[in-house]
Amino acid sequence: MADDDALVREGARSVLSSVPGVEVVGMAANPSELDERIVETSPQVVVLDIRMPPTYRMEGIEAAHKIRAEHPGLGVVLLSQHADPEYALEFLRPPEAPLKAPDKREAPLKAPDKNDGSAGLAYLLKERLGDPAQLVEAIREVAAGGSVLDPKVVDGLLEAQRRRAHSRLQGLTEREHEVLRLMASGRNNFRIARNLLLPERAVVGHIQAIFRKLGLPEQMEVNRRVPAVLFFLARVLE
Repeated sequence: MADDDALVREGARSVLSSVPGVEVVGMAANPSELDERIVETSPQVVVLDIRMPPTYRMEGIEAAHKIRAEHPGLGVVLLSQHADPEYALEFLRPPEAPLKAPDKREAPLKAPDKNDGSAGLAYLLKERLGDPAQLVEAIREVAAGGSVLDPKVVDGLLEAQRRRAHSRLQGLTEREHEVLRLMASGRNNFRIARNLLLPERAVVGHIQAIFRKLGLPEQMEVNRRVPAVLFFLARVLE
């Protein structure tokens, strides 16, 4: 757990340590300490704040990219104050891409390639520290190689796309909208089926229809779906 605020660190430790199967093995106040704790404890997942010393702007994203480059199998949960989807896009960019604060005047965003290592990444709003169940779910998901995107970020992107006059989302059925929202948040087929009380085979059919209507590859690995859908929805920001 990495956060420059000692109260936040201790609060998170207290909450997470009370969850069966979760052990907090190290704490850090800045990126340098985080590097040391990772080497010392070999964790499965790192939870860190997007704002870290010294500038308190994007150090968390920089640290996440560095962690993934040096420890490819390590899951990362990034806690952010920003519901602005461009921060999530920056987090999911390939580590070698230039890192800079989001600016809506920049060139159109492009989706990452298939080797961007987006599996095992979660972007959550920091308010989720008050919702242990959702935070723990994200930790377990990235530990298993999944991806998670905060539902508020997904909802913002979906709503922005719906307002477009010629959005492809207008061609989706109500059920497909429900499946898309859950899929963009990182749910796999089984969990989507359980959430919507549908057979898993029906979920697969809905996903194939969604990808076909959105112009995305219909056969896509589960850990590629979150960034692919996210970058499609983010076209509204161009």
